[in-house]
Amino acid sequence: MSNQVMTDITSSSCGKLARQRLRIVWAVVFASLLAYPLLVPDFWVVSVGAQSLILGMIALSLTFLAAYGGMVSLAQMAVAGVAGYTLAILSSHSANVGVEVVPWPVALLLGMLAGIVAGLVIGAIAVRSRGIYLLMSTLAISMIFYYLAQQNTTVLYGFDGIRGIAIPTIMGASLREPSVFYYLCLAVAGLAYLMVVHLVRTPFGLALQGARDDEQRMRSLGFRVTLHQVAAFGVAGLLASLGGILNLWYQGGISPGSIGMTSTIGILIMAVIGGLSHPRGAFIGALAYVLIQTFAVDIVGANRFNTLIGSVFLIIVMLSPDGLAGVWRRLFTRRVSEKALPSVTSS
Repeated sequence: MSNQVMTDITSSSCGKLARQRLRIVWAVVFASLLAYPLLVPDFWVVSVGAQSLILGMIALSLTFLAAYGGMVSLAQMAVAGVAGYTLAILSSHSANVGVEVVPWPVALLLGMLAGIVAGLVIGAIAVRSRGIYLLMSTLAISMIFYYLAQQNTTVLYGFDGIRGIAIPTIMGASLREPSVFYYLCLAVAGLAYLMVVHLVRTPFGLALQGARDDEQRMRSLGFRVTLHQVAAFGVAGLLASLGGILNLWYQGGISPGSIGMTSTIGILIMAVIGGLSHPRGAFIGALAYVLIQTFAVDIVGANRFNTLIGSVFLIIVMLSPDGLAGVWRRLFTRRVSEKALPSVTSS
């Protein structure tokens, strides 16, 4: 049997085995996520499970822009904040007790719309530059919104922010219930993940990736590259706004501190340690970040969390430039190849 035939057979066998194992892995992951609230205390359900999904959605918006558009934005937490503040202003809260400007479903849609518009505006400004200049321009926009929120006391309530947000009830189930809130976050995060996975395979997603790889060639082919890139910021704005709205309900309020430099850099760290090569990396990185943040007090003390997360960040980047998702992919591919090769050789 020739080497070429052997190679083709091996590749085909590895592909089939990989697909079978991948289906099993996803089935196990899905079942574990559904069973999670039934197996752990409420603290783990909300503070670890729900929070990881929320932050994962905001990190997903950054991963989408970086992986498929080649644009690293540090304004995604600010976009989430725009959506959160919009919903908070339109909802009943501690400074506006019993007064609901509009019904909460309408306020929810307006919050999402505000996040999308914020993403489009930021994109229209940011795509005029590239590389480090794009990153710094989005960081500047993020800091502008942070100081605006901190100094505006009439609408955004300044440093204290807006607290005591009325938590809605959906189909008779209050979102204050840990399991209900977790399953809501899981459903929204799942839809956001599937949307990104589908979108990058559409003509829009392929054109965006083409512009990432060779912008001049895509322009010469007649594609409106700038419009595609601004639209990508709009999609990222939708993803971030979903996370921002759920984060508002999780925190019970919003303040400038929740959209400051620490939170902004935290989203970047989640995306990088999880892996920018695939959307699932955003959620893996968010889970790792939340676990470290939750138990940092027991490990190194409350004042040394930044040291710990920085050390973990450096270790992961040095060992696996494509993050934790890359480690899993390499191990998974290697095991599949090792199992498929002997069976082909023996035949």
